[in-house]
Amino acid sequence: MDSSRWKLSMLKMVVLILSTQFCFGDTDQRDILAINSLYAALGYPPLPGWLVSGGDPCAEGWQGVQCVNSNITGIILNGANLGGELGENLGAFVSIIQIDLSNNHIGGHIPSTLPLTIKNLMLSGNQLTGSIPDSLSLLGQMTDLYLSNNLLTGVIPDSFQQLTPLINLDLSANNLSGPLPPSMANLSSLTTLHLQDNHLTGVLDVLQDLPLITLDVEDNLFSGPIPAKLMTIPNFRSNGNPFNTTIIPSPPVSSPSPSSFGPLPPEIGPGIQVFGQPTPEQPHSSAGLKSLMSKKPVLFAIGGFLILIVLAFGICFYMSKCCKRKSTVEVSKDGLAKNSTLNVLKTSEHGENSKHTLILPIMLSYWHILSLTNTESKNLLTRSSSKGKKVETIPKSKEDHVIDMTKVNASSFPTGSLPIQPSPREGIVVKPTTVPPTNSHRTLRTLNSAKFFSIASLQEYTNSFSQENLVGSGMLATVYKAELPNGKLLAIKKLDNATSRKWGDERFMALVSNVAKLRNENIVGLEGYCLEHGQRLFVYEFCENGTLHEALHLTDEIHEKLSWNSRVHVALQIARALEYLHEVCQPPVVHNNLKSTNILFDNELNGRVSDCGLAPLLPSSHISQLQGLGYGAPELESGSYTYQSDVYSFGVIMLELFTGRKAFDSSRPRGEQFLVRWAISQLHDIEALSGMVDPSLRAACSSKSLSRFADIISLCVQAEPEFRPPMSEIVQSLLHMIQRNP
Repeated sequence: MDSSRWKLSMLKMVVLILSTQFCFGDTDQRDILAINSLYAALGYPPLPGWLVSGGDPCAEGWQGVQCVNSNITGIILNGANLGGELGENLGAFVSIIQIDLSNNHIGGHIPSTLPLTIKNLMLSGNQLTGSIPDSLSLLGQMTDLYLSNNLLTGVIPDSFQQLTPLINLDLSANNLSGPLPPSMANLSSLTTLHLQDNHLTGVLDVLQDLPLITLDVEDNLFSGPIPAKLMTIPNFRSNGNPFNTTIIPSPPVSSPSPSSFGPLPPEIGPGIQVFGQPTPEQPHSSAGLKSLMSKKPVLFAIGGFLILIVLAFGICFYMSKCCKRKSTVEVSKDGLAKNSTLNVLKTSEHGENSKHTLILPIMLSYWHILSLTNTESKNLLTRSSSKGKKVETIPKSKEDHVIDMTKVNASSFPTGSLPIQPSPREGIVVKPTTVPPTNSHRTLRTLNSAKFFSIASLQEYTNSFSQENLVGSGMLATVYKAELPNGKLLAIKKLDNATSRKWGDERFMALVSNVAKLRNENIVGLEGYCLEHGQRLFVYEFCENGTLHEALHLTDEIHEKLSWNSRVHVALQIARALEYLHEVCQPPVVHNNLKSTNILFDNELNGRVSDCGLAPLLPSSHISQLQGLGYGAPELESGSYTYQSDVYSFGVIMLELFTGRKAFDSSRPRGEQFLVRWAISQLHDIEALSGMVDPSLRAACSSKSLSRFADIISLCVQAEPEFRPPMSEIVQSLLHMIQRNP
């Protein structure tokens, strides 16, 4: 008996020793194994604190890791230049609530096993492939799912039965296909749904009873009538789909009457519509039309004959006028006859008899012109010269010139310059083409202040975008340093593939035009752009002293140069940039992504705001990312971003200048990780301010100066956006402060 008790005691001791072996750290061992597995799947990127095996993420403050007690509750590593894959052990986390790995380069499939406790899963802007897993049905606590801008394929799984808490769903800019699953009707809390830029088909009926505030289904293959309830959604976008505006009943098989095809077009005949598309008032059935055509061919012959007679008389009258003027017209080798458009012959060679040879090609041309849209036909002006010059087709707009790029291409222009195009008064030979813009047929805009750079020239200036010229990677793009032959430095912002896929040439050129208009000494100016071979790049001035984030937190050399007075001046320069955007620009511009990494220093350590005007490029998930970094105003939780939100972010940057701390720092104690939360209650305590200020400045600034600076900060970071001051008032407060303490 004693022997058995002794054995039992020894067994308990062994168990105690083994259990204490795994309880040295603060982090749950299961979470350690899960994060070690994730680190291996990502390819062991250089993340501070992260280890291949073991470690204590919660106690050691691994980068991007959030904890509550002994459990990992969040991993936030957006825009961290991560590669690799997610692995198959993502579901091993015990209590994780948020995973934000968006805007990286992560590939592979979405794991079939996901954490059952997850609420916010953000994987947008990566290179994920395959289909969306059916295991979504198990994530009954999820409120936010962002999978946009990936390479996902297949159908959306019918797995939303249990996802009633889901509020935001973004599946845009993938290659998803098929109809919407019926279980989407169960998403009773869904307010934001982004499905644009896919290949989805079917009807939208499944969405009509959801409490949606934002619905974007643009550029898909949805059909059928749009449910009336969806038309009441405040932010509803549906362009780029073959929707039917009415429900068309199937016509009877036997002898359809002409009235079943709608009202008869005047002067032509029943059931015949020559130009344009069927309207709601003139629906038709292809089967019925075929039947009508087979039974009444005479009507078609008469209608066609009448059209030919009218066109012939009109063209003969036109040609007689042209001959009287003795105008000379040349042949175009790549003539528009190839595209069934205007075919022109030399009347000087064919003489009077050419009048008849011109009738047929010009009739074809006339037919083509009539078949154009109203906008296209109105924008085409034809002028004939009495001096033997070519016929010129000139668009009315002074900004848009469609040029035949088989004759002129970007490589023939001087390096780094946009081709100079004459105004409509000077004349420009233009050939309209039905070929969509490609690498050889591109649409260029004349931009007053933005130069065109070819891909070849940018490769030369960046040494083929080499690693040594890499400046950094952000949410939207990778930035490279370029050096021109004359020694001038430029910053090349190369949009990532996920962002580029969402922007057509016309939209991109419109964005370039808007950004080029932003000219202020406190803003990083746009020098040019590149739009070639599917690549979209911005060319900016180069600021050689890095970012404010680097100066405050990474680079000791510049940190030492940031005296108290220089920091106040930097705050003033940022404030003036925002004042220009908010109150001078028409229409006003919201920055929408203001943070210390977007404040650059030139060679004189002047602070200049970058990425101005690029808000349209930002993914829908950037708001949560801005909050995760500590710059997001409280109202962003509801999805709204206003000018006052910029003011809040500016207040956070001022707080960084004041304290020398990061807006969010996971290495600090939990109560101090978010800078605003830690500082807000101390901004009106004069004694506390001296302890909050950057230690390198404590002996160099007066308490009055600190107090005035803190007062401005407290106004900017107020929770209620309507109480935050406009930027012009902030500029005046900072100027007044500088005048008192020069």
